[in-house]
Amino acid sequence: MEETTPMAGKLVPPTLNKRAVNIYNKSPKQATPQEFCNLLQQTERSSANPEKSPPKKKRPPSKPSMVEPADLFDATTAGASREVSMLFSKLAEVLSERATADTSQIKQLDGILRETQNLESYLREKKNHLRQKLALISNKLQG
Repeated sequence: MEETTPMAGKLVPPTLNKRAVNIYNKSPKQATPQEFCNLLQQTERSSANPEKSPPKKKRPPSKPSMVEPADLFDATTAGASREVSMLFSKLAEVLSERATADTSQIKQLDGILRETQNLESYLREKKNHLRQKLALISNKLQG
């Protein structure tokens, strides 16, 4: 017998990320070139299949758009460039903080190592001194 999953047959609406929502809000600063191309393709598909697209209301003629696709692309790339440089600066800051923390931890570990080596040396000297005393006591008892 075949088991069916509870999700079989259910339609799940697609989720929109922030960037896609910003494209529809006409915020060219946040749109990536790939999203812009996807939006153009969707527009072309809906105009190529008029029987599948809902009827559109006629709008009064408006003045032509001031933003050309090349300007939109330039604005998008400039925004993406700013965002990438901001992310790189944050990354550099985090790495710098981490390097500072690592350096201080290395200094602490070096101090602990030196302390341990000094203690080891001191204990060896004490051990040798005790051996000498025991040897002296043993010689006196035998002699």
